[in-house]
Amino acid sequence: MTRRFLIIGGGPAGNTAATVAATLGAEVTLIERDLIGGAAHLLDCVPSKAMIATGAELANLRRAHTMGLRAEGQLDATAVRERVAGIEERLHASVQNLLESQGVRLLAGTATFVDPHSVRVVGPGVDEVVDADVILVATGSRPRIPEWAPLDGDRVLTTRESYPPPQIPEHLCVIGSGVTGVEFTHMFSALGSEVSLVVSRQQVLPLKDPEVAAVLEDEFLNRGVHLLKGARATNIGREGDTVRVECNDGRRVDASHVILAIGSIPNTDGLGLEAAGLVCTDGGYIPINHNCLTDVPHIYAAGDVSGKLPLSSVASMQGRKIAEHLMGEHSRQHRHLDYEKAASAIFTEPEVADVGLAEADAFASGRKIRVTKVPFATNAQALIKGDPRGFVKVISDPATGEVLGGSIVGRGAAELISVIAVAVTNNLKVADIADSLLVHPAMAESLAEAAS
Repeated sequence: MTRRFLIIGGGPAGNTAATVAATLGAEVTLIERDLIGGAAHLLDCVPSKAMIATGAELANLRRAHTMGLRAEGQLDATAVRERVAGIEERLHASVQNLLESQGVRLLAGTATFVDPHSVRVVGPGVDEVVDADVILVATGSRPRIPEWAPLDGDRVLTTRESYPPPQIPEHLCVIGSGVTGVEFTHMFSALGSEVSLVVSRQQVLPLKDPEVAAVLEDEFLNRGVHLLKGARATNIGREGDTVRVECNDGRRVDASHVILAIGSIPNTDGLGLEAAGLVCTDGGYIPINHNCLTDVPHIYAAGDVSGKLPLSSVASMQGRKIAEHLMGEHSRQHRHLDYEKAASAIFTEPEVADVGLAEADAFASGRKIRVTKVPFATNAQALIKGDPRGFVKVISDPATGEVLGGSIVGRGAAELISVIAVAVTNNLKVADIADSLLVHPAMAESLAEAAS
């Protein structure tokens, strides 16, 4: 019997679940109120990384003299905006075309539960109740906005409103030093803005390896970024074209623009979850088990609303696992998601990436580990590329040699971490990496050295 599968939300979790389930024979309906492909993905992740890539090319041009070249780079803000918009449109179209080619029914509108098996959809030209055997809630998240931050869409912005920017800020104050905050600091400092970063802890990236954070902080200082460590923003005021950020320790920043990068909140309000029998946590997340099932046996949740790692890669994998589970594929070889083995990257310069067990967490728990660290300064390819910043760190079990985790700071870290991620996911040993015959010269050689 064909299963009727209803998905609320067309982001990475929703569209992946839809395409896989349709391929496996389900009758799939997908509801999206904003943008097929996901607002967080296409309006946050993609444009920010596109602008970061532009900033990186500018930085490469500025370093060109170190490679025997003379070059000057000038920013064309209009061309940047057009390029970002073009990438968004192309990705949106590709996702929508894929869904349609798989026979997925697309409904544009807002979804509200009527009962555990029925959802009402209201949108342009749409007002109907859709019944389903199985439902997935994958509605994503939105930027968190505190009461003391009066957004105006002009000078005081959330991350989602700030790219492509109408103009490059003269002096930008970024509030929040997590992943998004440091990426925006890197992005706008590379594009020529003076940047002040409000850091509530004593290091940027407070949840990351201190050695990793130190490399990034040094790079920011070299760029002229002002770091306000141990300061928590408490108020934002505006006078004309000046925005003043006041902190709890009395320090303040007078800037031309402010960007809030202090996390996100799940889009679970307004869904009528109580009609479906679903209860959220205090933070608004929908609890799930290892199969992404909620407390209601036929309703799944995935992506940012599930309260797991807020990564597009994780959301996509959740979507695939959900589709396989509802179609019975889990009765065959099926590996449950292990969120502690998810690789993540931060697209600053240099890039930062990590996976698995962190060194600080191992020491905090008293676990014995072996830590090996190799600087890129000894890597031939890094020297050839003129960018020897950073290092590779591999964490392993001293008794078995099993790879437990690792972190990388440097050019191409987001790609290089995949090698360690495969090792961590498949319980490989350091010898499996060290004995691999890798390309020379290549940045990946430092992985083999760190695994030796």
